[in-house]
Amino acid sequence: MGHPGHRHSGVPPRGGKKVVLSNGVINMYTTYIIQNNKDHHYYIGSTSDINKRIEQHNSNSNRSTKGRGQWQLVYSEEFDNKKSAWLRERQIKSYKGGNAFKRLVEKIDNI
Repeated sequence: MGHPGHRHSGVPPRGGKKVVLSNGVINMYTTYIIQNNKDHHYYIGSTSDINKRIEQHNSNSNRSTKGRGQWQLVYSEEFDNKKSAWLRERQIKSYKGGNAFKRLVEKIDNI
């Protein structure tokens, strides 16, 4: 059950990854799930630079994750464009607390 224009993995992607096309350079966008070590809370987001974004979460630069301990990337999917990454972020957020989110997290735990 794939989504067009993406790759997914339980392994962190390399930050700043770019794909060179015949018409120029395009950034890859990442939809991600991080989990903190304090209360095991999950956060879902999307970004064009996953390494920088996790650094922001861990330096308390994000209001939603501030003061909740250190965050670790537990799941990611890469997309060719920002809109696809954002739509996937919204879809995963709609799962939160439901059976679909639990199944996704179970897949993460079994990797």
